[in-house]
Amino acid sequence: MRAALLAGAERYRAAAGELADAVAAASAEISTRLAAGGTAYFFGNGGSSAQAQHFAAEITGRYKLERRGFAAVALGANAGEISAIANDYGYEQVFARPLEGLVRAGDVAVGLSGSGGSPNVVRALEVARRAGAWTLAFTGRAGGGSGGAVGEAADLALVVPADAVADVQELHLALGHMLCELVEEELAKS
Repeated sequence: MRAALLAGAERYRAAAGELADAVAAASAEISTRLAAGGTAYFFGNGGSSAQAQHFAAEITGRYKLERRGFAAVALGANAGEISAIANDYGYEQVFARPLEGLVRAGDVAVGLSGSGGSPNVVRALEVARRAGAWTLAFTGRAGGGSGGAVGEAADLALVVPADAVADVQELHLALGHMLCELVEEELAKS
């Protein structure tokens, strides 16, 4: 257990060195778009879906500061929608199809993928970019070091220094909290 915790601490140290500037840049972009009336869309599969819901809640509710709510949506939280789209169009469309009707220029789309290879997350990021939204990927090195196809599909990719999906998701939670804190600090001024 001690070795696992120390290895985790080393991953956090590496993430701080590699990703601090990228998290700051992402928070600035998201803050600007939300303050101007944009919406942030979060999506992912499995544990990443749970984190997407968590991050959307931090934007609509609050993270640490009392401030007004901002528009954020967690795609994939509606089981009826997911099952209908998967049945009619295939699972690769479960996030892209709702975004086709929702996302606009000035919005933000945030895709989370522990593996970096989730085709449904890639498709959603592509739909969002075509609509003029700014896109962010949370991924890891499991997809080949670059964040995989998910990382390549986004305007900015936060590729955490981890290979195992559980380790990637752990770092996603920490970075997501940091991102929410920075976004909230900026939005509290508006």
